[in-house]
Amino acid sequence: MKTIIARDQVVHIKNCNKPEIQPSYLLIKTLYSAVSPGTETTLIGISDARDIQLGYSAVGVVEECGEQAGDYQVGDIVACYGAPYVGHAEYLSVPITLCARVPAGVEVKEAAFSGIGAIAIHALRVANLQFGETIVIVGLGLLGQMIAKIADAAAYNVIAVDIQPERIAQLKEENIQAFTQLSDMEIQLKKATNGRGADAVLLCAGGKKSPLTHHCLNWIRNQGKVVIVGDIEPDFPRNLMFAKEAQILISRAGGPGRYDPLYEKDATDYPYGYIRWTEGRNVGEFLRLLSDKRIDIQSFLTDEVDFQETPSAFEDLISNKSKSLTKIIRYK
Repeated sequence: MKTIIARDQVVHIKNCNKPEIQPSYLLIKTLYSAVSPGTETTLIGISDARDIQLGYSAVGVVEECGEQAGDYQVGDIVACYGAPYVGHAEYLSVPITLCARVPAGVEVKEAAFSGIGAIAIHALRVANLQFGETIVIVGLGLLGQMIAKIADAAAYNVIAVDIQPERIAQLKEENIQAFTQLSDMEIQLKKATNGRGADAVLLCAGGKKSPLTHHCLNWIRNQGKVVIVGDIEPDFPRNLMFAKEAQILISRAGGPGRYDPLYEKDATDYPYGYIRWTEGRNVGEFLRLLSDKRIDIQSFLTDEVDFQETPSAFEDLISNKSKSLTKIIRYK
């Protein structure tokens, strides 16, 4: 089979062995996988003299079930999430804790974004917002856009900002408040909260040393929250944090279970009554949102590429020739 890897800052198609099935795993023939530009271009940049697998969010058809794979059956269409089990590859061997059946009525290629959806959902769970609260989303790349859509579906008061007008336009089509200028966003935030400030700011932008970490403390209310979602250095001035008794939070990937070998490698689920939302359950919740038409991600599906064209598609992303937020890879 073939898989997509990065080596020496170049993306390659590599031949490798088809993965073997394990007891609590599914062998999945991939139909589509979604590109997460921020994460994957970063991995390409650090791929000196070593192979790095790309991708972590996909959908496919079950070709074989492990003997302890529960009620999954051959022929099921499933979404799956999480490297190193999920990547841009023709076949995937994935623990059942990282899979969820795609409901009837959900377009298969939409389900390829379930991993990104799980990350967005977990970021909102970390913010721990209540009905009607105000959230500011900074940075409207793929993940920021996804968070904004889900937050709007949850009836939070969403205010978003990004410097790229085309990203703002995408959200405005869904009647979500979005701005290209921080000053315009601040005016709307003051108006929406009677000057009290946002309940939470989600930083989805990149940049190691960013002025956003200072600005956002002026945007939150007393005891408000700042959630770091993007690749940004947590450089927060103590005086502003102290003045508002601010909460600084980190959102890591798709939820509880991520990077835990017991949950992922051994496919041992956490007790439902104690850890309600694992990364696998967040994948399932994203699929429910799609099934119930609570969110619309059709704008993410416009740039579809054949598997063989993937290296050149990544070149376009790295060189900023591509204006699309993401690319979706199609497999035969």
